[in-house]
Amino acid sequence: MSGPGRWWRRKSTPAKVETYTRWSFHFFAVAEVAVFGLPALGQVPLPYAPWVCLMVCVHAVFGAVVGSRALDWTRGRRAQPLRLMSAFGATSAVFAGVALWLVDRGLGGEDTATALGSVTGGLVFFGVGMITLGIRSRRRIPVLVLVFSAGLGLFALALGAVLSAVLITALTALLGTGFFAMTSVFSVWLLNAVYELDEARETRARLAVAEERLRFGRDLHDVIGRNLAVIALKSELSVQLARRGREEAVEQMIEVQRIAAESQREVRDVVRGYREADLGVELLGAQGVLKAAGIDCEVTGETAGLPAEVQSALAWVVREATTNVLRHGDARRCSVGLLMSEGCVVLTVENDGAETAAGSGDGGTGLAGLRERLRAVDGTLEAGPAGAGAFRVVARVPVGAGPAAGEPVAVEAAAGKPAGVEAVVGAPVTADAAAGEPVTVDAAAGEAVAGERGAAA
Repeated sequence: MSGPGRWWRRKSTPAKVETYTRWSFHFFAVAEVAVFGLPALGQVPLPYAPWVCLMVCVHAVFGAVVGSRALDWTRGRRAQPLRLMSAFGATSAVFAGVALWLVDRGLGGEDTATALGSVTGGLVFFGVGMITLGIRSRRRIPVLVLVFSAGLGLFALALGAVLSAVLITALTALLGTGFFAMTSVFSVWLLNAVYELDEARETRARLAVAEERLRFGRDLHDVIGRNLAVIALKSELSVQLARRGREEAVEQMIEVQRIAAESQREVRDVVRGYREADLGVELLGAQGVLKAAGIDCEVTGETAGLPAEVQSALAWVVREATTNVLRHGDARRCSVGLLMSEGCVVLTVENDGAETAAGSGDGGTGLAGLRERLRAVDGTLEAGPAGAGAFRVVARVPVGAGPAAGEPVAVEAAAGKPAGVEAVVGAPVTADAAAGEPVTVDAAAGEAVAGERGAAA
């Protein structure tokens, strides 16, 4: 879908709230003309009717401009429109005085007086409401309401109105201007609150990334810091021994080689733990995040029994798909399904409110990264539109049935790779590698894990 719908969906949540707030106050201008200006054409006698309607139209357009500039100032995009607000306040007071003067002249009958009184109230109500948008100090708003209400009452008294009519006029102005002023204050507060919450969420995400980087840095330092210090010390010792022609230099270099290999293995373990993700945790996290964003999320399927590498790859698919649902389109519903089918596990993520394929299609670097991760486990990824306004991501990863109980498993050692070593599920055995290292075989996981080097220790 193109046009206004796509334009609206491309906006962020704070931008949507700002657009809604801005056009609400623009609608106030239309309402002012429709409620107060147009009825005056039929209820106010000529030649005053067109002028009264024109006066209301000018005031409405002026108010829309003031409201737009005031909202821009609220978001920090321009300076505070003090002169424009002052001019609009004076215009509202003059126009309201003119309408009240026409009421005092007794034009027409009771309907004319009612119409002109409504015009007077509308000019004051909408005038104070628009000016309130550009006021920073909330303490000045009650003063503004009281000044306009009292001024309108005093002007009615000066025209010779009875005391009861003056009190009614002032009280009506107080209630009307107070309502529109509070509406403006609440609208500005809500708009600023939405932007602040969005900034807080971005800050929270940046802090989470920074914290994870610090954690990874600490883990990496703890793993290789001591080993590098030992390598430097033993290398220096071997240099000194070699200069003296001592044979112990060879032993020290062998020890350096062993520590370097161990450090390399430990670094790989740290990086592997950093890059792996748990599928069950990601599914729960995706459901919680989407529900917090107001999106109905349904998760089906079980993760039990899936190999660790398969769970890690599919967990990244869930994470990336959830991010795309939040960033692209305007989803209201999202379903995540995990299904075993014909020797492979199928993960499906589908949401509505999606944009066209250009907005969230195959060209993104996120989906390309997911294909690389799935390719490492012989998996595939499909992503694209799935009907009107829907988008679907499907990941398929083959899962082997694994050996049955009591079935022999062939194991290749790390060095030399001699075949023929067999193990029964549930009974770990050891086989000597070419380098003389014992290799522990865990048949349940199907992996050969290098054992402790007793001689080197």
